[in-house]
Amino acid sequence: MDERIKDWIGQIKIFLLDMDGTIYIGDKPIGAMRDTLAAIRASGRKVVYCTNNSSRTAEEYVQKLKKIGLYEEADAIYTSSMATIGYLNRHYKDRRVYACATKEVCAQFAAGGVHLTEKDAQVCVLAYDTELTYAKIEKMNYFLAKGAVYIATHPDDVCPAPEVYKPDVGSFIQLFRRSCGREPDVICGKPFRVMGEAVAAYCGVSPEQIVMVGDRPHTDIRFGRNNGFHTLLVLSGETDEKKAKTLPETDIPDAILPSLNDIVGML
Repeated sequence: MDERIKDWIGQIKIFLLDMDGTIYIGDKPIGAMRDTLAAIRASGRKVVYCTNNSSRTAEEYVQKLKKIGLYEEADAIYTSSMATIGYLNRHYKDRRVYACATKEVCAQFAAGGVHLTEKDAQVCVLAYDTELTYAKIEKMNYFLAKGAVYIATHPDDVCPAPEVYKPDVGSFIQLFRRSCGREPDVICGKPFRVMGEAVAAYCGVSPEQIVMVGDRPHTDIRFGRNNGFHTLLVLSGETDEKKAKTLPETDIPDAILPSLNDIVGML
């Protein structure tokens, strides 16, 4: 048990939770995670699920989490797509936006007030499009080559999956770097400040009242550090004990636990 948690756990109001590798693997909760989440809620803290995965809407995540018994009505979801919608509305309101995204996520953008277009785009958004086609790639490349503002929802190279990880937005970014020489002007998701500032405002608390819990040091922990959150690394997913001992300065957490389940006695 990491005793450092006792120094700051009392001020925490929001448990900002990564999902895959942190609360479940695949569709299976990690250990007694249902009981752990119930204990967090009972202690007066709010559970907010925070994901870079922009292939699904918040509503789709709610349904998945309910199906495996990890979501209650007082919980919330915050995705990199939501952070991107907020960024577009603040900085590019009423601009014509081409979104390389799934049909459901495009509908989420439109419902959020983003003016989507298939031609003459002034802004391009690259999301985790699991419905990607060559026609979409060609269109995105054309708009970027013509100088459209380039926004990516998040930077992850791969998405965790059983057996073989799947190519994610970071891999798509490399494709467009090679095809038109462009890098994103802005990346909204973890570990960057766009999403950190947005989620703190969404939760209505100050950064020091949030703990970011995750299994990926280079996204989850760096995200927390970049935004002034407390950080808790769990060794139930991508990071094991050996890797945790060799982290760069940017990725060192406030505390480390074998899994989130081990925090119950500290609440």
